[in-house]
Amino acid sequence: MKTSLRIISTCLAMFIGTGAVLLSTGCAGTATKESTGEYIDNSAITAKVKSALTSDDVVKAREINVDTFRGTVSLSGFVSTSAEKERAERIAASIEGVREVKNNIVVK
Repeated sequence: MKTSLRIISTCLAMFIGTGAVLLSTGCAGTATKESTGEYIDNSAITAKVKSALTSDDVVKAREINVDTFRGTVSLSGFVSTSAEKERAERIAASIEGVREVKNNIVVK
């Protein structure tokens, strides 16, 4: 009886320990992958940048792609003028939470 109780206790401890390890590392970020919290923050930044670009009269937001990774916003796509390209970068940089803007927009 004591032996089976000890086996059950040991197995339970192993399962709990394994679960704790998985939970503590499952949401952690790496150099190339965002943590869950970073993913949520970056998604919010991307949405705010896209919204700001859409409401601007100068920028054609439909032709600009926005991606965010760890607070760095990458802009890509095509615009007609240098003014549009510069304006898109200024708009993105003005959003709270943006650390850096990489402007890869091409002027056609």
